[in-house]
Amino acid sequence: MAMFRLQGSKVLAVEMTGDAVKAKNGSMVAYDGQMSFKKLTGGGDGLRGMVTRRLTGEQMAVMEVKGHGTCWFADRATEINLVRLQGEKLYVESSNLLVTDAALRTGTTFTGLRGASQGNGLFTTTVEGHGQAAIMSDGPAVALRVSPQYPLTVDPGAYVAHQGNVRQSFQSGVTFRTFLGEGGGEAFQIRFEGDGLVYVQPSERNTIAGDL
Repeated sequence: MAMFRLQGSKVLAVEMTGDAVKAKNGSMVAYDGQMSFKKLTGGGDGLRGMVTRRLTGEQMAVMEVKGHGTCWFADRATEINLVRLQGEKLYVESSNLLVTDAALRTGTTFTGLRGASQGNGLFTTTVEGHGQAAIMSDGPAVALRVSPQYPLTVDPGAYVAHQGNVRQSFQSGVTFRTFLGEGGGEAFQIRFEGDGLVYVQPSERNTIAGDL
């Protein structure tokens, strides 16, 4: 299996001994040894994944990188965070996904109002299996624990990804104090319940939910 390691916080080095990884198209910045690059259609697994992505609009331009040596990846100097999966599923926006082990399965799932509030559409990317994935964030991401005793509420613009046995719901932050101009300014939030991790970034993207 390919070995992932960070060089600084914005460059990912992947060591391969005949292994393969799937990476965001155009994210390779350097490599040594012998590497081959092949563009993959759709980014999902097989024809079903390709068709699903076309129908949902959750587009991924993905390439397969395979060989012997080290390949370095980066994208617009964004922060890179490593996630290790041990059979569970990772939910992440396609724009935040940099590299995955080739053995990990990718797909698409319905997000409902959460995706709409972020301006990312109603569907998101899933990564499942055993291996590592590298996700990107605007600033260093923080992994926050969700437990049955302590649910977590997150601003849609700060959300990056989540994993584990987690349920999410969409809730309004509008209160009487908001209309008086004394609220926190966040019109909507995402509430996570269950057992897992939620990754948030310190910089909020513009969302449809916006400030009131």
